[in-house]
Amino acid sequence: MKKLLKLQWLSVIMLSLILIGCGAKDEATTKEDITKEDQPIEKAGYKVKDDRGIEVEFDAVPKTIISLQPSNTEILFALGVGNQIVGATDYDTYPEEAEKIERVSNSVTFNSERILALKPDVVIAYTTGKDEDNLNALKSLEDAGVKVFAIQSAASFDDVYGDIEQIATVMGIEDKGAKLNEDIKTKIAEIQAKVKDVKAPKNIYLEISPKPDIYTAGSGTFQQEILNIANVSNVFAELQGWKKVTEEDVIAKNPEVILTTVGYTKDPEAEILTRDGWNSITAIQNKAVYYIDNDITNRPGPRIGEAVELVAKAVYPELFK
Repeated sequence: MKKLLKLQWLSVIMLSLILIGCGAKDEATTKEDITKEDQPIEKAGYKVKDDRGIEVEFDAVPKTIISLQPSNTEILFALGVGNQIVGATDYDTYPEEAEKIERVSNSVTFNSERILALKPDVVIAYTTGKDEDNLNALKSLEDAGVKVFAIQSAASFDDVYGDIEQIATVMGIEDKGAKLNEDIKTKIAEIQAKVKDVKAPKNIYLEISPKPDIYTAGSGTFQQEILNIANVSNVFAELQGWKKVTEEDVIAKNPEVILTTVGYTKDPEAEILTRDGWNSITAIQNKAVYYIDNDITNRPGPRIGEAVELVAKAVYPELFK
C-alpha cells in the first residue's frame, strides 16, 4: 500500500439526500447541506506529497485538470470531478464522457504547448520512477509554471487505493476517496465470498499478447493479484513480471482455462482455439477460452473489483448463477 498519504485516509461519500422542510430556517439549512456535500472543500495553502517525493503546494483546490494516464482519468470520474478534466490521453475511453475530452497525450509523450495553452490548475501525471525522459518532461512543465502532481504507475491493489487517496486529497474531496475505496473493497469481498470454497482452484493461462510474440503475466504483476483474489491458479506464476513464453511452454502447462486480454485482434478466442498444435490442451478441448476486457483488467483504477469479477465469472460461471 502506498505509504505516502497513509495519515490521510478518509471517510464517507457524498450523500445526495436533501431533506425538504417547510419554513425559511429549514430551507437555509438545506442549501448549506448542498454546499457541504456536493462541492469540494474550499482549502487554501495545503500541500500533498506526490510519488516523486515532492511536496506539491496548492493555493486552492484545482478547478481544471489535465490527466496523463487513463487509470487516473477513471479515478477522477469515479470521484465525481471528471467534468473538470480539460485534457487527456488518446486512450481515455471510460467512462463515455472521457472520449469527448481534448487529447494532449498518447500516454507516452504529451503535447507541452497545448498543455500550457489550456492553463490547467494541475496536471495529474504519472511516473514509473525510473524513466528519466518522463521525469525531465514533467520538470519542463513545472519550469513553465504548470503545477504537476505525479503518481507512480500502480503495481498492486494497495497502490490503487493509494492513488485514489492521493487524487482525492489533491481535489479536496477526501471523504469521496475513502468511500470509493470502501466500495471497491466491498465488491471484492463479495466476489471472494463466492469463490472462497473452491477447494481445487483451476489452472489458467493468461495471454496478454498473441502470436508471434506471446506474453503472459507472472508474479509481481497487477494481473497476478487479480488472479489470486479470484482464486485461480496461474500456470506461469513462477515467472516474475510480464514474460515472453513459447507455444511449447503453454502446451506443456496444459491449462484448464485460457483467458486473453488481447482486444486489438479480430475474435481472439477463435484465434487461440484454432492454433496448430494446441488441440492437446484441456482448455482447447473444452472450448474454455474467454476474452476478458483489456481496459478493465489491465488498468489499475477504480474498476479493479470488476476485473476480479470478470475472471471469477469466466472460470467459475456456476458460482454466479
